[in-house]
Amino acid sequence: MQASNDMSLLSLISHASFPVQLIMLLLLAISVISWTYIFAKRMAVTRANKQTLRFEDDFWSGGDLAMLQQAVSSRRDEQGALARIFDAGMTEFLKSRRSAPAGDINTALDGPRRAMRASYQREMDALESHLNFLASAGSVSPYIGLLGTVWGIMHAFIGLSSMQQATLASVAPGIAEALVTTAIGLFAAIPAVVAYNRYTNDIDRLSIRFDSFIDEFLNILQRQVR
Repeated sequence: MQASNDMSLLSLISHASFPVQLIMLLLLAISVISWTYIFAKRMAVTRANKQTLRFEDDFWSGGDLAMLQQAVSSRRDEQGALARIFDAGMTEFLKSRRSAPAGDINTALDGPRRAMRASYQREMDALESHLNFLASAGSVSPYIGLLGTVWGIMHAFIGLSSMQQATLASVAPGIAEALVTTAIGLFAAIPAVVAYNRYTNDIDRLSIRFDSFIDEFLNILQRQVR
């Protein structure tokens, strides 16, 4: 190992050993993927909140539910998660009401309840997609960076064994090269952890709103059956 007077970040990376450079490349890839998912999830959660508010306004405006269901069905993909849950429940309710015996509330509501729960689960799965990657990136990246640091320091000290006299100038570049991997690991982990916690909280709030809507909508359907 040769001491280098250039202690810039690019120089430290370029002079690092090959295994350390591979670890840096892996961490960079994790960081790029994490930021891609962070921006995509941000847009998805923002869009879901806006669509939910818009549908709640339409639903509670007091209009005819059958007409609202037709409007939702005609533009299902544009209406949002809550609208699709409503569409699934209303469609099943209309089918159950035609086939269920008159006054049989349980039979008339069992189908809509199951349909909305199935739609709810699909929507939550879509909203929660890629969150596991952010959680994994946040927890694993520091350890990957630490692995690169340990390897780099080991490589630096092995290089020192060939020198007759070790000085701070000869040790510093190797140690700095190794520590860069820890910094990159933290750079990849911190945004992923922050985004995971933020979006998990946002999605949990949406989940509560969806649950509340399902219960309230079933109460409305129950009154219509009587």
